[in-house]
Amino acid sequence: MAHAAAGPPSTVAPLVAIGTGAVVALALGIYASAHTPTGHAITTLGFSSMIAMKVWLAIVAGVLALGQLVGGLWMYGRLGRPAPAWVGPAHRSAGFLAVLVSLPVAYHCLWALGFGTADARTIAHSVLGCVFYGAFVVKVFSVHGRTEPKWLLPSAAVTMLVSLAIVVSTSALWYLTAVGTP
Repeated sequence: MAHAAAGPPSTVAPLVAIGTGAVVALALGIYASAHTPTGHAITTLGFSSMIAMKVWLAIVAGVLALGQLVGGLWMYGRLGRPAPAWVGPAHRSAGFLAVLVSLPVAYHCLWALGFGTADARTIAHSVLGCVFYGAFVVKVFSVHGRTEPKWLLPSAAVTMLVSLAIVVSTSALWYLTAVGTP
């Protein structure tokens, strides 16, 4: 299959990407709000409990996201020296792994716990968890598109990074500091 030649930035492409990301984020939020939480894990992936799994996998996703930040800054020339050839593949791998590791956590948030509204922390956690996956969709569109404006990819990446940082801070880091090691 041949790829279309890159053309001038499209005004439709970012609207489609952002619109699709918004639909994904809203759909996750609506499902989490409408679904009656089960309170039970589907799997713990070998961890001692659902909470332990969620805490440790969220920490791993957060660390991988920090690697994404360093790799992205390096590839965009923001660290003072040109990035070596291995940084691009490492950046993509860290991003793939961060999203992959986050999926069991998000699944259990949606399925077992639902949309949290108990306080500002849980509301921020729930909203930004949905935003993270919406921004992921926008980033996928911007990476694979040919006519997106240059601002779309870094904007989606920053949205993913900031939302994940807040999600991890309002869940895993909060749990470790308020409750202790699971």
